[in-house]
Amino acid sequence: MVRVFVSGCYDILHAGHLQFFSEARALGEHLTVCFANEEILWKHKKRRSSLPDEHKQALLNALPMVDEAVTGDGKQLGLDFEPVFRALQPDLLVVTEDDQYQEIKKTLCAEVGCRYVQLPKTPPLIEPISTSEIVRRINGLSEAPLRVDFAGGWLDVPKLAREDASIVNCAISPRVSLRHWPYEKKAGLGGSGAWALLNGHDGVKSELDLGVGWQDPAVIKETGLCVWKSGESPRLEFKRDGSFLNGLMGLLWTGVPHDTPGSVDLARDYDLIVKAGKLAKKAVMEQSVSMLAEAIAMSYQVQLGEKMKPLPDIPTSIASKYCGGGHGGYALYLFESAQDRQASGLLEIEPYCR
Repeated sequence: MVRVFVSGCYDILHAGHLQFFSEARALGEHLTVCFANEEILWKHKKRRSSLPDEHKQALLNALPMVDEAVTGDGKQLGLDFEPVFRALQPDLLVVTEDDQYQEIKKTLCAEVGCRYVQLPKTPPLIEPISTSEIVRRINGLSEAPLRVDFAGGWLDVPKLAREDASIVNCAISPRVSLRHWPYEKKAGLGGSGAWALLNGHDGVKSELDLGVGWQDPAVIKETGLCVWKSGESPRLEFKRDGSFLNGLMGLLWTGVPHDTPGSVDLARDYDLIVKAGKLAKKAVMEQSVSMLAEAIAMSYQVQLGEKMKPLPDIPTSIASKYCGGGHGGYALYLFESAQDRQASGLLEIEPYCR
């Protein structure tokens, strides 16, 4: 009887694992599947097992192509299966061609007289998925808010950060999901940050990889009306629920998609950005709509200074600015009353704090 042995974490079983098990089992008459136990998984992968060991073992044993499931507790990275492997003395050790521990496994096979077999990647029966991708799907948000920023924009880009400066923004509803997105795309509302979080990715890393700042995923994940410290990474100074802004914010679609990455290096008045951020911070502390309107007006002056087109005048609004750093997208308008906002006909948004 040819005894076949395979090993891995197998933390979340998927169709790719089943296909590999079937192909390995076809090489002999008995298949042993060894999985790293909870302690070793934590030590080597720095993550908690998705299932207790006994449940994972029962699940593997129930598979028709698996004859025996065992746990590995070897201390060496890549060879957690070694103690049970030496004890069982199988005929074949089967791995995939992308196995990152090939050399040490070949050495082990030579020592115990086991044949090392590498299976080529065969076309999957269905679209392949990795354990990491499954974990991201599980961790992804079901819904996320978008955001408007009042002042301090660009100071969340690491290379543009200013010491002792503040960034003030607010998570908004209605929220979005992978299946419902009630806003225009490329809108200046933090959509790329929200998309990353909905898909279970690290939103801050995703935005920094684009060459822009971290404020979008930071406030979307935190929610609320937030004051952040300018710097290389998010540091929340304080937040409020934003209820004093209920009924007072509206959005106007400019008709032009915005492009934040393409605008990062444009010249702009950073001293005025810092000044607007400080005033907006004070406005949040004192819950002052008029003070916040003044800070928004300063931010808008910065935007006009970098040649953004003047926004349409809405007489009942007390302040307005583009929502994002690009030349387009949505514009935020602030009003003194809910009646004034309603009369404007703009898209109504509200502060969101979970």
